[in-house]
Amino acid sequence: MNLPFQTPVNDPVNVSRRGFIAGAGVGALVLGFGVPMGAARAQGAAAKVVPGTRVPAFLAIRPDNTILFQSPFAEGGQGVWTAMAQIVGEELDADPASFTVENAPPGPDYQVVFGQMRITGGSFSVRSSYATMRKLGATARAMLVQAAAQKMGVPAGELTTQPGRVIHKASGKAMTYGELAPAALDMPAPANVALKDPKDFRWIGKRQARLDVRAKSTGKAQFSIDMKVDGMLHAAVQHAPRLGQTVGKIRNEAEVKAMKGVHSVHVLPGAVAVVAERFWHARRAVEAAQVDWAEATGETYRPMPADFSTEAFAQYLANYQGKEEVAETAGDMAAGFAGAASTVSATYHSQFVNHAQLEPPSALARYNADGTLDMWFPNQAPEMFLAEIAKASGLAPDKIHIHSPLLGGFFGRHFIYPHGTPWPQALELAKRVGRPVKLIWTREEEFLRDPLRPMAAVRFRGALDAKGMPIAIEAISVTEGPTEGIADKRAAKLDDAALEGLTGKKYALPAKRIAQVFVKSPTTLAYWRSVGNSMNDFFYETFLDEMADKGGQDPYALRLKLLEGNVRLTNLIKAAVDLSGGWKAGPFTAPDGSKRARGIAMASPFGTETAAIAEVSIADGQIKVHDVWQAIDPGSIVNPAIIEAQVNSAVALGLSEVLIEEAVYKDGLRAARNFDGYPILTPDRMPRVHVRIVESGAPMGGIGEPGLPAVPPAVANAVSRLVGKRLRKMPLAGFA
Repeated sequence: MNLPFQTPVNDPVNVSRRGFIAGAGVGALVLGFGVPMGAARAQGAAAKVVPGTRVPAFLAIRPDNTILFQSPFAEGGQGVWTAMAQIVGEELDADPASFTVENAPPGPDYQVVFGQMRITGGSFSVRSSYATMRKLGATARAMLVQAAAQKMGVPAGELTTQPGRVIHKASGKAMTYGELAPAALDMPAPANVALKDPKDFRWIGKRQARLDVRAKSTGKAQFSIDMKVDGMLHAAVQHAPRLGQTVGKIRNEAEVKAMKGVHSVHVLPGAVAVVAERFWHARRAVEAAQVDWAEATGETYRPMPADFSTEAFAQYLANYQGKEEVAETAGDMAAGFAGAASTVSATYHSQFVNHAQLEPPSALARYNADGTLDMWFPNQAPEMFLAEIAKASGLAPDKIHIHSPLLGGFFGRHFIYPHGTPWPQALELAKRVGRPVKLIWTREEEFLRDPLRPMAAVRFRGALDAKGMPIAIEAISVTEGPTEGIADKRAAKLDDAALEGLTGKKYALPAKRIAQVFVKSPTTLAYWRSVGNSMNDFFYETFLDEMADKGGQDPYALRLKLLEGNVRLTNLIKAAVDLSGGWKAGPFTAPDGSKRARGIAMASPFGTETAAIAEVSIADGQIKVHDVWQAIDPGSIVNPAIIEAQVNSAVALGLSEVLIEEAVYKDGLRAARNFDGYPILTPDRMPRVHVRIVESGAPMGGIGEPGLPAVPPAVANAVSRLVGKRLRKMPLAGFA
């Protein structure tokens, strides 16, 4: 499998034994976090770490039988902490409700994504670590059983477990995990453990209350923006209006330094920063700074041209002729078009979009007297950031402690984006002032520096036979992929993220050709929820409907025909139609008298299959989505409640991008610097969402992102049917 990120495999673990035990409670089952403790631990200390195999790196069992679990994945509202507790708890035989979960520090133990790396993204978390986490729980259970066997003086084979207890049925003896934890300290981990038969699952596959909800609901949850340390100063920044510009002069620097609470004023690359005792003072002062911005004199990272506009760039992409690099091909395209009874062609467009997550980025940096560095900031890949911070600070990785708080929403926002995150600025300011510094980007600065999902123009050609059935399809995407955009260079091979959703479609067409024409974007780029699928399934599924229109085919019947022989997807699309009460394309008159239509679309993102139907109407020039029905087949599941919640969340974001969201540039400047100029979907525009989970038994797919890609094309197809013309650009416009 080609993974989009690579991380070091032997980074140090930065959690002290004393600090962890203090948090876990006296007598906890704590075997190290990289610190040898006891004979069994010491013997294996020098061995190369196999990710996800060392129980003490993940679990601590307190005397009160509660469990602390160090999660390799960050919680940002997607429910992964709860899922991890269910998986580990199932094999450990411990109620997931007894778990407290925290983000694990950097370290080789936690690189469990397919045993190679560690990221929270790409809907990898559960599916990539499911087997590993099950084995981890089973191993911990076996260690507790061994400890109980010694304590009770009976063979381990005579012992069984119930949630949180080891039981000897013959004698009636029982001991809690909390009682056994100290004795389990030196128990060797068995080389092989038996896993439960899925038919015996107590928690996997069942609804389980989210572990993070209470703390979030009561205000106790701690995000990066909440972090505090003794002696901390606050900082705010004013960025250059265009990336690549530098500070020429601060005309009123003396006045800014004299403002209330100001500690110091600093010139940073492409920004001015004010450090103060309070954030409000820092913000007021930096916003008052009158800065003369100068154009870059040397090479800089993706400098923004002064004349750039998104409107002109969209037309440029649509008309650009360049080298076509083929990503996927099948059949005889030339013969398909030569023998076609009819053809259809169209160009579709996607827009730049912001991440617009709830929590603005922040970072807290503290240099310590012992030569170490502590940093707190939102991130989706601690090991990646550890390597970058080591380069920036000049410190060895084992001197750097990364703390990863809860994410206040992310959608792909918290990876390493040059000039797109505040941690380098916080690091530099802390070094300069000699005190801890917490830097928060205001919403305006976040919108200015947020790297965007790419823009694309896709040129389609389709060929149909005499019966109106598609026999060939060609899609040429003119774009730059996010991975190559972040790297700021064209890779040796195509960026898979640029074309996913155009490639990998499961419809049985005799001929197809999918290619990319690379055009570098003037903007900085990033991953966005469901990445390339978020726009490419919109392109493909709407053009497929356009081909159905041309051939006089019903869009649902057409898809069924193209899926003949594919039992999994045929069952899935039928499930979506059944969930919706039966297919009716429309237009039709609803009971409330409104004129409505339905659209249908499918997507295959991140190892999961989805089919969505949307019902829409138009009133007072505004599209209203009344209902979205989505069938989702992730192969197998852990928590149906989390899946339903994630589909609802993904539907909301998919609707927001297809109806409203667009990051616009004029004269090289962002047109919107806050939500007043960049509207997102509001609660009154959220439709009823109906979810049906289909477990086909296929290999487990992702959950966090797959619910999004089929929604925009389903809505666009419904609107096009309702208004009688094709809409080929997101956000939808021109339907009146």
